[in-house]
Amino acid sequence: MQDRRTVFFSTVVAALGGLLFGFDTAVISGTTEALESVFALDEFWLGFTVASALIGTIVGAFGAGIPADRYGRNRVLIALAVFYFVSALGSAMAEHWVAFLLYRFLGGIAVGGSSVVAPMYIAEIAPARLRGRLVAVSQLNVVTGILLAFFSNYVVAQIIADGTAWRWMFAVEAVPAALFFALLFFIPQSPRWLVKRGRSEEARAVLGRLGEVEIDRELQEIVVSLKTEAGQAGNKLFQKRYSRPILLAWALAMFNQLSGINALMYYAPRIFGMAGAGADDALLQSVAVGGTNLLFTISAFFIIDRFGRRPLMIVGSAGTAACLALVAWAFFVGGDGMGTPILIGLLGFIAFFALSQGAVIWVFLSEIFPNRVRSKGQSLGSFTHWFMAAAVSWTFPVVAEASGGFAFAFFSAMMVLQLFFAVKVMPETKGLSLEELEVKLGVGTAELEALEERLHADSQRTMDEEKAKKL
Repeated sequence: MQDRRTVFFSTVVAALGGLLFGFDTAVISGTTEALESVFALDEFWLGFTVASALIGTIVGAFGAGIPADRYGRNRVLIALAVFYFVSALGSAMAEHWVAFLLYRFLGGIAVGGSSVVAPMYIAEIAPARLRGRLVAVSQLNVVTGILLAFFSNYVVAQIIADGTAWRWMFAVEAVPAALFFALLFFIPQSPRWLVKRGRSEEARAVLGRLGEVEIDRELQEIVVSLKTEAGQAGNKLFQKRYSRPILLAWALAMFNQLSGINALMYYAPRIFGMAGAGADDALLQSVAVGGTNLLFTISAFFIIDRFGRRPLMIVGSAGTAACLALVAWAFFVGGDGMGTPILIGLLGFIAFFALSQGAVIWVFLSEIFPNRVRSKGQSLGSFTHWFMAAAVSWTFPVVAEASGGFAFAFFSAMMVLQLFFAVKVMPETKGLSLEELEVKLGVGTAELEALEERLHADSQRTMDEEKAKKL
């Protein structure tokens, strides 16, 4: 096998953005009661405070594509690492509610931006047969970050008993943010971005560093994929030819949040408290959620390139719908024994989610848009994801306070709709290069289609000749 050390190293480094993404997403779950007390917040304003970071993710996701195209994927990641660091320390030291909101908003920009740029960068450097699992490393780091946040919150709560514990929970994030910043200076630019900027010789050198064997073929595919046909609107995303990937990105990102995943990530201790758990038990049960998430994300990591994206989504949609229905039933029935079925249902939900949506979303979004508009398409998918995350996280405390059963019944119904989407609409993307996927999804140019047909015929002829020699 060709040397892929640079690919693996660059993937791990870029995926540290995912670890910070996950940590930042979940760390606030252990601080909500303290924030209510310190800043005198009611349920509505607590929801807004939690959603302040998510509003930042919307801005970060929407705005990351343009600088990623202009300055390069890894340079944008360096800027986002600085945002993570400043947000962590600023949130920890904030004395006023408005200052806290601003620092959380800054961290949200980093989360939204890294959710666009990190998977896109990994997809653009990864060989086709490994792309699913390498992009999934970013999601693996997301759930690792979530687990670390839950565990860190629990440890900090045990060590620091006074009212400053919540500040230390936020401050911990500064350490991995500084490491992320330092390592980003050692990874190469994306070869597809270099070609897009007219730097083909640099791209050739990077492809060599990445262990690509057929460099000329790969470079030719990239160059052709970036050309536009006569009368085509160049790099404009919203045009008729891209309607299919736009629909796929919008639907997948929307369903991701309508599952209720971020309601669980942000309010896990609160949900377990509603089910009757004490404060320490609620934090510990949150760690169990994070651990289950990590375990099944690792499982998805090993099978996403073997079984494909669509089968995982079908199984996961059915499983999450059933588990969320169990949680809704337990809340509707109530009583002293409701805690056990709620814990079982939520652990089952997170297992099926990690095995499907959690692993698939960032891989799929990074694959379905052509090279010409990938950064814009990735931004659209991430924007949709974070817009829905903000809406769900802001409204969940209010809805759950009125009826926890209704909230989880709604999430279950959305997963039934997602199952229909996975069965009837979603295509399979495994095993093909990004340029081959352009052709499969009907968004490649006529020149690219002709090139892929010729390259496929050449490959088939070479295989036939090798078989004939063996005979």
